[in-house]
Amino acid sequence: MDSHRSIHCKTPIPHPQITAMFHIIRTIDFCYGHRLFNYEGKCRHLHGHNGRVEITLASEVTDRRGMVLDFTDIKRMAGQWIEDNLDHRMILYQLDPAVPVLQQLGEPLYLLDVNPTAENLAKLIFEKSQSFGFPVLEVKMWETPRCCAVYRSGSA
Repeated sequence: MDSHRSIHCKTPIPHPQITAMFHIIRTIDFCYGHRLFNYEGKCRHLHGHNGRVEITLASEVTDRRGMVLDFTDIKRMAGQWIEDNLDHRMILYQLDPAVPVLQQLGEPLYLLDVNPTAENLAKLIFEKSQSFGFPVLEVKMWETPRCCAVYRSGSA
């Protein structure tokens, strides 16, 4: 008996909801402080993170250059917005009682109408990136090297 048996594979059936896509990812690092409001753990105290955000863009086609979008454009727009608004700032819930004290001290703040969790920061950066006209698939917000939150397009 032949020990090399041929395996017959059926032709894969295309799934009607799966479309081939190009994905590109731009990583942006920034430093920020925050604390979680109405939270019982250690993160209820003011503390900082070396955050990393991964912005994933997706398209079925590329432009005349063969790109979904130039990485430089992502850095120039989304990266600059992050640097101007989130980098080296305390990101706090607007009703946090620490806000007036930090404002009085002249500390740079970015205030949210929600708790400044990794989940909410991922959503914030997702929506801001979409406002630049980027075809955003998802944003991963890495709070630490081992912990991230993902906000993904509802069509993904």
